Amino acid sequence: MKLTKLSLVAAMLIGSTAFAIENTKVSGDVKLFYGTMDSDVGTYKSVLGGTKPSFFDSEGAYGNAAANLELTTDLTKGVSAGVKGTYVTTLGLENNLVDNTWSNVHTISDASGSSFASELGGKQLDDAFFLGELWVAGSAFDTTVKVGRQALDTPLAFTETWGIDQNTFEAAVLINQSIPDTTLVATYVGKHNGSSWDPKSTGAPLAPGTLNDINVFGGIEGGAAQAGITSQGGKFNTFGTNGVYVAGLVNNTIKPLTVQAWYYSLQQLATATWFQADLNVGGILAGAQYTEVEVNNSDEDEAFAVMLGYEAKDVATVKVAYSDVDDKGTLGLANVATTTGQSKLYTEMWWAYGNVSATGAESYSLTVEATVAGIDLLAGYYAADINPSAAVDTEVTEIALVASKSFGPLDTSVAFIMDNQKDNVANTDNDTNHIQIYLTYNF
Repeated sequence: MKLTKLSLVAAMLIGSTAFAIENTKVSGDVKLFYGTMDSDVGTYKSVLGGTKPSFFDSEGAYGNAAANLELTTDLTKGVSAGVKGTYVTTLGLENNLVDNTWSNVHTISDASGSSFASELGGKQLDDAFFLGELWVAGSAFDTTVKVGRQALDTPLAFTETWGIDQNTFEAAVLINQSIPDTTLVATYVGKHNGSSWDPKSTGAPLAPGTLNDINVFGGIEGGAAQAGITSQGGKFNTFGTNGVYVAGLVNNTIKPLTVQAWYYSLQQLATATWFQADLNVGGILAGAQYTEVEVNNSDEDEAFAVMLGYEAKDVATVKVAYSDVDDKGTLGLANVATTTGQSKLYTEMWWAYGNVSATGAESYSLTVEATVAGIDLLAGYYAADINPSAAVDTEVTEIALVASKSFGPLDTSVAFIMDNQKDNVANTDNDTNHIQIYLTYNF
């Protein structure tokens, strides 16, 4: 669910959990995600003479179902292996109840006799199945090595979990915990199935009337999937030009304080660093982030962020955050593995990714989380002023209201999101509102 944000450390600290497996374990989940929107912004159909999307129109709706099946097993003492398969479908609801998808993995094929609209040229949307994880891990002398397809969680290259499917990496990860309260990480990532660097997964709207083998059904209609995380068919492509090296250090010697430092080499493309410190003392929360991405033969992206909050146990958690991205960069500071624009900055919006991490963005956020009558509630206000040059001057604000509750193995969430985007150069002011339902059955 999009409500759950990844921590910077959790998925990387596999050394402490990779071997809590007794013989063989099978687990998984079944998901059904649905959303609908009301927007001032037109779509492909509105260009052809239709109306702008509304809550009560299939043109404004998007949906997917997915099933994940995961198997992990102990091969010998200290050696484990795992595999995870993902199946994604629309349940045949496209061009019926929904006109767009959550997922980017779908392929499109010819379907003679199809009842699709004539402008779609008799194309049909295909279901997708892919192996997102396939790994072997071994541990000895405070060191863990994990090789193969796997989820990663580092500040600038990570697995995104808010959509109906997830991107993963083909990597070799070494984690050492010999130094007390310190975790050292060394990683080489050769390939990934994120939507960036996928030649058939641009995430960009097509010109009206254009048809091609785009991996997003919404792309046929001139838009991108709502959660375009994973490449077409889940295919793994080269990460960067020659792979990516990552080195990290996480230290917790002073118990209320966690300090992190990360270095990335995208070889022929760029180098990057990320520094972060988080403090939790008596419910008082504080944090600071600094990151820099230096593209070869170009200006560097640079940003800092701060966060202050208070956690009243079993009552509520309140956080306020501020971030500023330098206006001279070229890449921005979002996840380099996908095109969605999600970032690890404290100010990251709940839905409108790609704004707070953009070059020249000055942003702030205020969030409140609480549990009332067994229902987890979140209210968030987010704002970004993006002004890197005279040619770009955009203001984006978002209000997100989310309610979540679990009924045994069934996790449910309902979200209402109000986004406003004002372009001061083009003199436009557009509102887009979303209603979303998340259902996940765990087994």
